[in-house]
Amino acid sequence: MTAETEAMIDVAATHRPRDLTGARAAVLAARDDDANILVRGAGTKLSWAGRPTTGRAWHVIDTRELNLLVSHDAGDMTATVQAGIALHDLQAELGRAGQEFGCDPPGTAGRSTVGGVFVANDGGPRRLRYGGVRDHVIGTTVVLADGTVARSGGDVIKNVAGYDLGKLWCGSLGTLGLVVELTLRLHPVPEATRAVRVPASAPVAAAVVRDLLASPVECSAMEWASVGRGALLLVLEGPARGLDTQVDAMIAIVRRHGAEAEPVDGASDQLDTWRQAHSAEAPATRARATSLPTDLATIAEALTAAVEGTPVEASLYSHAGLGLHDAVLTGGDTRDHAVVVNRWRDAVTRTGGHVVLRERPAELDDHVDPWGDPPPARYLDLMRSVKTALDPHGRFSPGRFVGGI
Repeated sequence: MTAETEAMIDVAATHRPRDLTGARAAVLAARDDDANILVRGAGTKLSWAGRPTTGRAWHVIDTRELNLLVSHDAGDMTATVQAGIALHDLQAELGRAGQEFGCDPPGTAGRSTVGGVFVANDGGPRRLRYGGVRDHVIGTTVVLADGTVARSGGDVIKNVAGYDLGKLWCGSLGTLGLVVELTLRLHPVPEATRAVRVPASAPVAAAVVRDLLASPVECSAMEWASVGRGALLLVLEGPARGLDTQVDAMIAIVRRHGAEAEPVDGASDQLDTWRQAHSAEAPATRARATSLPTDLATIAEALTAAVEGTPVEASLYSHAGLGLHDAVLTGGDTRDHAVVVNRWRDAVTRTGGHVVLRERPAELDDHVDPWGDPPPARYLDLMRSVKTALDPHGRFSPGRFVGGI
């Protein structure tokens, strides 16, 4: 876990289960000790959103020895994995069969576990083509706070039996239970990849993205960064035959907006660079905003306005086709970052969007609520009801979710 998280909680025991039996025993041990439970994989997302609350002692369940590829059905393009398998290791194994798990979170893909990516609902540039991580998980095995083993979904892509409870764990940040296994829907590794770089301000990039989304061109990624005067990276994937035609159509759309598209070599390397740019290391602060894709220029202008009069420097990295934006703040002190986050959050909220803190110095939470304004009471009550039903004593990571759940 991160040093900051470790300092906040009283760790009474650490468990490293290797299978479902061991995972259940770890949860029951915490129950018997009347302890809270912190589930961690590589620890790359423990600083996201809320911090764990103090109070009871804590049992840490480290999932990294739950690291097996349990089964891989290449014909059905599915795989069942233990939650602690490193995403990098899984991709390497699947790649031998010409397949991949269509999820590419930024910054920490080399260390992130599949379970960690799932419960954090993380994703990267290619989410535009493949969808979010919740769209790839078709089955789950979870241990609940009382030791109950809950299974949902199955091992086939078309499964319509009962409620799809597996989606419930996605984005829960480990507050509802211990995810032990996941069954994943896979994709073939693309035969070819092309990328172009478009020097463009936020307004021009937003116009290009709008037209591309309305066109037959199927981009795998549309990434805009504010560095310099701004640049848009556009990526296409698919069969080599016909891909050049798609590139030509994309370039024609770009030129209609008075911009130039510069073909770049090594599209995969370009995406890796973009993913790294989305990450933030201490003492930086990273805040994630959501908006309509058409609001890119408004979101960028609001960030520029938010840093005015402060010593803070801000860069914006946007999944432009999805309306997801990461502001990375450096310079200044914690209070300066708080001023910028609050200003930016107010502006984003006026567009109908939302801002949540991800990586940041722990002391920033003294000045800014990591979640922002709570949702309407009816939604918050519903979330608390789900938490109470699954974890009645509030053992799993209390305080991390919105509303202190």
